[in-house]
Amino acid sequence: MEKDRDPLEAKISQADAPALYDELSKHYDAWAALTESKARKRALRLAAIQDGQHVLEVAVGTGLAFLAIVRTNSNGRNAGIDLSPGMLAKAEKRLHDAGCTNFELSIGSALDLKEADASFDVLLNSYMFDLTDEREWPRILGEFRRVLKPEGRLVMVNMTAGEKFGSGIYRRIYQRSPRLMGGCRGEQLSGPLRAAGFTVRSRRYVQQLLFPSEVILAKRSDVAP
Repeated sequence: MEKDRDPLEAKISQADAPALYDELSKHYDAWAALTESKARKRALRLAAIQDGQHVLEVAVGTGLAFLAIVRTNSNGRNAGIDLSPGMLAKAEKRLHDAGCTNFELSIGSALDLKEADASFDVLLNSYMFDLTDEREWPRILGEFRRVLKPEGRLVMVNMTAGEKFGSGIYRRIYQRSPRLMGGCRGEQLSGPLRAAGFTVRSRRYVQQLLFPSEVILAKRSDVAP
């Protein structure tokens, strides 16, 4: 068994992230298929989206999960934001190629969601906190909590601390070249979620091609179980 110990600092700023991910958008889908697809599928199952709901994906990327959301929620509201124009362009093309029209995609920051309070049934966020400075987490999680309805579901996928043999290779790559890892390093979000007013309903470790992810389902802690 392998376990990452000391946390790593974020090395890519929010200001630099869009340009980096514009470049990574060219081959991101191949990486995601090899290392992230199992965790993303579990996240979509936990989201349990029902047609007619209001759903927000923050850090929509190239639309890998967003396409599944829109197909499931054909009569609801589907909104997605990302910092990277290159990622969003690929996401928009993916949805148009699939014949989808019921969606909204825009440039946006998790630090300041341009949405009304208590407006979403589901909020999905994948592989974003692992490249974000920890000092920004309380503000981001506060925004997530603000826009979720009282009974809303928050589903998060992050690169996490390695727990199984071989997973430490990605930590070593990050230590040598953060940009090669897209600025992502292993993090654990259960504690910060609780501090931000969420109850963690489930957390599962998923490892694919040695890449370690955590998939978390959380709800607002002011809502009875």
